Amino acid sequence: RTVLEVLKSVSKSPETVRNNVGGHWNHTFFWQMLTPDKKNNQMPERLQKEIEANFGSVDLFKEAIEKEGAARFGSGWVWVIRNAQKKMQITSTPNQDNPLMDLASVKGTPVFGLDVWEHAYYLKYQNKRADYLKNIWNVINWKKVDEFDREALNLKI
Repeated sequence: RTVLEVLKSVSKSPETVRNNVGGHWNHTFFWQMLTPDKKNNQMPERLQKEIEANFGSVDLFKEAIEKEGAARFGSGWVWVIRNAQKKMQITSTPNQDNPLMDLASVKGTPVFGLDVWEHAYYLKYQNKRADYLKNIWNVINWKKVDEFDREALNLKI
């Protein structure tokens, strides 16, 4: 079975499979969204318009993600997904869970994800998750987020 097949029926697997497959998929997805390259750190116009239409502004979108990340108790992830109606939605999951899993309380196709496990930010921000969430925007690869979003919408890249 593929990783996606395992995720979509993970409730039938032992918890160790859930944690390991979830962790693998989540981190592989997350690392693609990080870049030191400032040209990829610019949000494409199509994506910006979509975010403004769904959240009012890019700043409100970022604030909503930061709030969701700060509210996630313990370890987990914050996601922007395309739900079943193809609408953008912000959600979070505990531990190594993600919205692709059959047991997720909010299901959808991730187009953006942030690791809010302490290991993601401790070396630079210690236990200051809010500082990490405010500064992560400086290294987001919006070009890649746009690709993920286009794939979720079945648009040409």
